Amino acid sequence: MKYQRLPTSEDAEMANEIRNHDLTSSNEHDIEPDFKDGNVNNRHVPRSEVESLNFDTAIPSGTIDPIYEAKARVLNEAIQEIGMGWYQWQLFIVVGFGWANDNLWPIVTSLIFTSITNEFAPKYPPLLTLAQNIGLLAGAMFWGFGCDIFGRRLAFNATLGITAIFGLIAAGSPNFAAIGCFAALWSFGVGGNLPVDSAVFLEFLPGSHQYLLTILSVDWAVAQVIANLIAWPLLGNLTCQEDSTCTRSENMGWRYFLIVMGSISMIEFFIPIRRDEDAVKVVQEVARRNGKHSNLTVTRLQECGTLPHINASASISRKLHQMDLSHVRALFATKKLAFSTSLIMLVWAFIGLGYPLYNAFLPYIQATRGAEFGDGSTYLTYRNSLIISVLGIPGALIGGYLVEVPKLGRKGTLALSTMATGAFLIFGIMAPIIAMFANLETSAPVYTSGALFIASGLLVLVLPFESQGKASL
Repeated sequence: MKYQRLPTSEDAEMANEIRNHDLTSSNEHDIEPDFKDGNVNNRHVPRSEVESLNFDTAIPSGTIDPIYEAKARVLNEAIQEIGMGWYQWQLFIVVGFGWANDNLWPIVTSLIFTSITNEFAPKYPPLLTLAQNIGLLAGAMFWGFGCDIFGRRLAFNATLGITAIFGLIAAGSPNFAAIGCFAALWSFGVGGNLPVDSAVFLEFLPGSHQYLLTILSVDWAVAQVIANLIAWPLLGNLTCQEDSTCTRSENMGWRYFLIVMGSISMIEFFIPIRRDEDAVKVVQEVARRNGKHSNLTVTRLQECGTLPHINASASISRKLHQMDLSHVRALFATKKLAFSTSLIMLVWAFIGLGYPLYNAFLPYIQATRGAEFGDGSTYLTYRNSLIISVLGIPGALIGGYLVEVPKLGRKGTLALSTMATGAFLIFGIMAPIIAMFANLETSAPVYTSGALFIASGLLVLVLPFESQGKASL
């Protein structure tokens, strides 16, 4: 996945507060919309000036705002000059907690699915997964929009805190409706976590090391292993068996499990990310921590053009002003780019539908069809889930290596926008709806998931751009 690199920080001249001008008038001065809380500099950056910054990027030069592009290229060069140092490795570890949290809670929902179904006997059990995915969608939309206003640091910590608090509260749920509501609420935090911490990581990552974003997926696999390791003894031994009368006292495993998972997320909540307010100061600080010196100056950034200083209220007004979707025009600036953007959205839509069909209902399918394993007990169900999750760790590491293999590359790693995230989660919401009208005791959800992943893989082969060895903007 690729995110736009921010040329400034959240409280200074943020990159996403760029001018909304006409991209087609490359030889004319563009007029900035009138905002009463900031002075606008109408200086136009010629395309030749942008291209003079010799830095290869995934998006072709001239397809986005020239001032934004020029500033992004200057900052990319500064980060590349500093190189990969101790600061970035520290950030890699901290951001990894966010990635782990993002996969941990969807796994939690799938692991407690069988226990909750046995205890509350709902008419439509997949409504629990539907509630989760609604929360994920709302969280992605809110935090993807709000982190540019509130700041990355606040959003990062807030998403972890929301997840932990409602995860802990959910352990006391008296009925199916309550656990569904709390699942939606903790997912509201989870949904905004991945795009926020990924953006933070890419802001400080040299273009030569952006394959590390792929390797971050190892934290997904590790989170799944941790969840299954904890679930195996708790849910395996403190859960009602299939086809038996289930009372709360005999089914406390999932409640203890939520308490443990909420506590883990609460620990992550107290791990801060340091981030200065000014873009140049941030780069200088990164260089200092890495034992190097950066030549980046405020003057060099200002030569690219001046963006208005906008406070929080003006920023909100500006964001609402840009809700006409004109700010995503760069993703469709040419036929080739429009085709690539549409294809990426379709690929993620298929993955968004296929992943929960497989992952969310796998423990339930294992439990209901346990006879094929020779034992239908919950203990064996969670043991098998642990085995499956362990295999995700080498898969993530292999993926991080393969994206740098010249003949393979990273065709699936173009910049991911809010539209792509929305498509991913909307199709994810469809997964439990399909499951409600299908027989969960069959393998239909798994077969459907497999077909969707195959279709996604075929679509990736025809992507027109290759982002290997190129920096994000």
